[in-house]
Amino acid sequence: MSIRTIIVDDEPLARRGLELRLQGAPDITIVRQCANGREAIAAIAEDQPDLMFLDIQMPGISGLDVVAQVPQESMPMVVFVTAFDRYAINAFEAHALDYLLKPVDESRLAAALDRVRAQWQQRQALAQREQLMALLADLTGKGEIAPDALAQTTGGAASSPATRRYATMLPIRSGRETLRLDVATIDWIDAAGDYMCLHAAGQTHVLRATMKELEEMLDPLVFQRVHRSTIVNLARVRSLRPHLNGECFLKLQSGQEIKLSRSFRDKVEMLLDRSGIAPQETRL
Repeated sequence: MSIRTIIVDDEPLARRGLELRLQGAPDITIVRQCANGREAIAAIAEDQPDLMFLDIQMPGISGLDVVAQVPQESMPMVVFVTAFDRYAINAFEAHALDYLLKPVDESRLAAALDRVRAQWQQRQALAQREQLMALLADLTGKGEIAPDALAQTTGGAASSPATRRYATMLPIRSGRETLRLDVATIDWIDAAGDYMCLHAAGQTHVLRATMKELEEMLDPLVFQRVHRSTIVNLARVRSLRPHLNGECFLKLQSGQEIKLSRSFRDKVEMLLDRSGIAPQETRL
């Protein structure tokens, strides 16, 4: 079987050069080339590649933004292509599957492909997602939920769902600053290892937290688990799209599609029905 691959770089010559080098690897099949981060996110959703060669420094949505915005269950293996300085490379060496420095060296590419093949055979893409989140936290910074946030809900975590007052703001502390994030702006949340990614108003906030902590703070009638590692704001769901293989996808108002796990489907569909969102219906 071939390793289905996409190349993401805003420089046409860089994409072409990598394409030519990969022609010498018979087990690599290039299924798409992308000129920016937005195209990459769409390609991952549509083509479900096994591998992505990802340029970091792109205008608009950077390579790091792509990593943050792709749901965990959809993330392919990633080899970064970068011109970052030595300081940043230390983080890549600690967390990334592999990276290539521009201009790409033939022997270095061959070594990266060997690592890709080993990882692909072991089907460890989900484990790599956790490493990518640690990398993202190192390079862009990370926050944490203010320690007293849970205590501020009425009755605390031990109170019943009927009497609890759920958070309307999430206080995310980073260093000396605290960001008060309006929970109504959150589209979806996904987890990877020790980190959570909160996707809100076109931005991704990386923080150290657990799924359990966030579930205790957020209203379960609005924020519902749709996958083992994903929570969605049901108020931000535009439509529910069934797939031929029996799976379903939730399309959010942002355009992001999130896989709906079979084990959560009945409860989510019931809550969506109460909200007036019907399967296959699109609300613009």
